[in-house]
Amino acid sequence: MTESAGTATVARSGAVMAAGTMTSRVLGVLRASLLAGVLGTFGHVADAFQTANTLPNQFYLLLAGGILNAVLVPQLVRATQREDGGVDFVNRLMTAALTLITVATVVTTLLAPVLVRIYFDSADPQAIALATTFAYICLPQIFFYGVYTLLGQILNARSRFGAYMWVPALANVVAIAGLLWFRAEATSTPLPLDGWTPSLIWILAGTSTLSIAVQAAALIVPLRRIGFHFRPRWGFRGFGLGSASRVAKWTFAAVVVSQLGFVLTSRVTTGAAAAAGAGHQAAASRATFDNAFLIFMLPHSLVTVSLVTALFTRMATAAHAGDRADLVADVQRGIRMPALLLLPTVAVTIAFAPTITRTLYFTNSLADTQALASMVRPLMFGVVPFGWFYLSERFFYAHEDARTPFFAQLAVTTIASLVTWYASTLGPDRTSIVVAIGQSVAYLGGAILGFALIRRSVGLLGLRSVASTLLKLAVPAVLIAAALWALAGLVLTSPAPSRLVGLLVLAVVGVVELAGTLLVAHLLGVPEVGELVAPLRRRLRRS
Repeated sequence: MTESAGTATVARSGAVMAAGTMTSRVLGVLRASLLAGVLGTFGHVADAFQTANTLPNQFYLLLAGGILNAVLVPQLVRATQREDGGVDFVNRLMTAALTLITVATVVTTLLAPVLVRIYFDSADPQAIALATTFAYICLPQIFFYGVYTLLGQILNARSRFGAYMWVPALANVVAIAGLLWFRAEATSTPLPLDGWTPSLIWILAGTSTLSIAVQAAALIVPLRRIGFHFRPRWGFRGFGLGSASRVAKWTFAAVVVSQLGFVLTSRVTTGAAAAAGAGHQAAASRATFDNAFLIFMLPHSLVTVSLVTALFTRMATAAHAGDRADLVADVQRGIRMPALLLLPTVAVTIAFAPTITRTLYFTNSLADTQALASMVRPLMFGVVPFGWFYLSERFFYAHEDARTPFFAQLAVTTIASLVTWYASTLGPDRTSIVVAIGQSVAYLGGAILGFALIRRSVGLLGLRSVASTLLKLAVPAVLIAAALWALAGLVLTSPAPSRLVGLLVLAVVGVVELAGTLLVAHLLGVPEVGELVAPLRRRLRRS
């Protein structure tokens, strides 16, 4: 396959996934905005729900998520070469995985009080009790996350990418409906700690869990359309699951390391909020960090995950065939293609962070949105390095090598944890900002290490030409964002402009930033710009 044809194929697959991810993420931002209006972005109540509702994500990742993502696609690609097309292998693999996920869900739900104490650093018994109640209702999400990942990776291995990226939009619709229901039932928002009734707790946490169940169930339809029917099969010896288990062990170890780092982050940010509340200081909290991280993840999920997911299947095929040239080409695509959209997005988000947080989050507290913006800015510097680190992990997973990513993850978590520990010694007004800086520095370190390890595996990657491309994108992105920020200052004269004005400003600067950056990069000779807009030009010509 030629370079341009390979890029076009990845771009088409990425576009399908990006469309679903964009819809899901836009709805996700609306969901987070409504949640901020219901709970606020700071304080015990917001931290209690955020801690409980993210526990399923953390423990799903710890117990199964990373293992499934690392193991399934390479194993499924290889299984398709068998006489039965891999049907028996997939049934046995799913039986083992579903058993693991079910046991894990039951055990972690029973341990809800212990888990809340680990992640939530608060001396308020009422806050702990509320977080624990939320956790009992939210932790069953682990099972549904597992089913969603299993079914989705089967679709991905067969190059059916769309449904896996679209169904989270349906989950967000269910969650948004639950938040609107909650707002209709609540006497006031945000509610104080003593204002929560059993029905309100069940509406908020129950609809959150229901949304993940709907997300998993929705994948059954596209699987049936491609002729997949799951039949439980026991007995795993002699079916090639030995290599899968070896990959799973190292992946599990990497996720354990990552989650230990997250425990520290969670305790430091919730502890900072408690200290700020005692001293009546303005500071960020765990809920603030989670909302800032949502903005951080938006471009990563929309751009990098969509493109690298398409590349992952290609890299697994190339690794199985021992095709070094295709592997190097895919790594270069994974660096260059996301940068076309990520660099202008990062530049404009850093410049307009206060406007973004004031516009997107339905809270009347200017101090809360300013604290949120102060965390968004340092986190955004890590978006591009985080994408590179993500790409390097997928490169080694494509080779069924989870040992190398383990050591890379160990380095990332160590850097982030050292900075987080240092942040815990500072005043609560600076703690979360320093935590955010540590995350970005850690991702940069992980990316550098990841590329060094890839080079050791396949040789030179041609990173000088890649660096030239990135420079031709970064310079115009920064200069245009700075000019737009200066011009927008003439419009945003009020410290807190209306949301409508904020949306209009963000829409205009976003379009101008992206179009301007791509135009200048094209004039500077970046070929990927032409490849990115070629499908659009063809459609315009046909119409």
